[in-house]
Amino acid sequence: MNHKPVEGFSKLTKQGKIDWLVSEYLEGNQEYQNILNQYWNENADLQKLHDEFSENTISNFYMPYGIAPNFLINGKLFALPMAVEESSVVAAASKAAKFWIDKGGFKTTIINTEKLGHTHFIIDVESHKLQHFFNFNLKKKLFEATEAITANMRNRGGGILDIKLVDKTAEMPNYYQLKASFDTVDSMGANFINSCLEQFGKTLKQEVAVSEDFTQEEKNSLQIVMNILSNFTPDCIVRAEVSCKIEDLKDDSGISNEEFARKFKQAVTIAEIEPFRATTHNKGIMNGVDAVVIATGNDFRATEACAHAYASKDGKYSSLTHCTIDNGIFRFWIDLPISVGVVGGLTNLHPLVKFSLALLGKPSAQELMSILAVSGLAQNFGALRSLVTTGIQKGHMKMHLLNILNQMGATEEEKQHFVTYFKDKTVSHHEVINEFNRLRAQ
Repeated sequence: MNHKPVEGFSKLTKQGKIDWLVSEYLEGNQEYQNILNQYWNENADLQKLHDEFSENTISNFYMPYGIAPNFLINGKLFALPMAVEESSVVAAASKAAKFWIDKGGFKTTIINTEKLGHTHFIIDVESHKLQHFFNFNLKKKLFEATEAITANMRNRGGGILDIKLVDKTAEMPNYYQLKASFDTVDSMGANFINSCLEQFGKTLKQEVAVSEDFTQEEKNSLQIVMNILSNFTPDCIVRAEVSCKIEDLKDDSGISNEEFARKFKQAVTIAEIEPFRATTHNKGIMNGVDAVVIATGNDFRATEACAHAYASKDGKYSSLTHCTIDNGIFRFWIDLPISVGVVGGLTNLHPLVKFSLALLGKPSAQELMSILAVSGLAQNFGALRSLVTTGIQKGHMKMHLLNILNQMGATEEEKQHFVTYFKDKTVSHHEVINEFNRLRAQ
């Protein structure tokens, strides 16, 4: 090994962790210590709060926090907070919001809010015998055993909606599930769901042990494998859409409204039938969704996993958005499965998360679902609008220009020169380098 393993790293102080890393991995170069220090918050209490969000924390990792204004959603105007480092995401969302603001804006519908979790278990018993035991004994006991856990959630209007026994023995020998659906109201609900499921596992074990329905051999075969929520929530879903007459689809690219609508619909259809395109298409959607998810302190990994699983639900990976042109009406929409919360987790702790939620009018979880779906739809509209007209690079690379110039050490005067130089040109990395070298050679 090129480095020594470390014992008790988590027990070291923050400075102790840094000293060890710099010594062991960074050749003692104190410049790296300075980099970490630059990103500490000067407010010691606020820094301590950030340190305690995760484990083995040594600094903060900053992301740009931007605002996309002019989102008209269900008749209300919003400015969306977006935490994202990719150039042109905020600009594209803002441009799409502005495009639709005088056409009725975005409309949303909450289709369902059910979340799911499973107790996965193995038992060597005939399926009909287990089903009888579940129907006439276990199901009632599972609800009773979790009454204390669900009390507060039930008082807020949520709780366990249903519990089913699922036979998976055709796919794996002796494998069954207790599949439960939940309503977690304004919380994302992961801890609540997992607590309920762990109690399910205990109750299942207890009830099987005392039941007269099973032989001792069958009882001994029971194994509780795991109790865990699912981040795939196909029944926790929101629809966001825009529509207008084709004659109102004014675009400044020079093509007619009819051609724009036709090419736009073709682009969506390609993403519906071609997985290679759908992957990039949906990634762009999640650019918009994840930026607001992060800004509001929610779990973007969960939203990503759920969205991509949903895109594959029919056996082939496909577009999350859809488009129709009927009777002169252009309609573009997304059905987005997403599970988020506005209470619990970072929502009550992280100052910028609290700012984001206040900026959005302290939304309910369902309202936040709607905002997230709109952000994804707007991002996709902006990307497709560019793709079928001027091409994606013109806008994207113009936003990326400052990143290139910063890497090259350009002065503020030189940056202004490049903004003017590329005002009517498509930015390319090659052209930036050529012009930069020409400018410096003068």
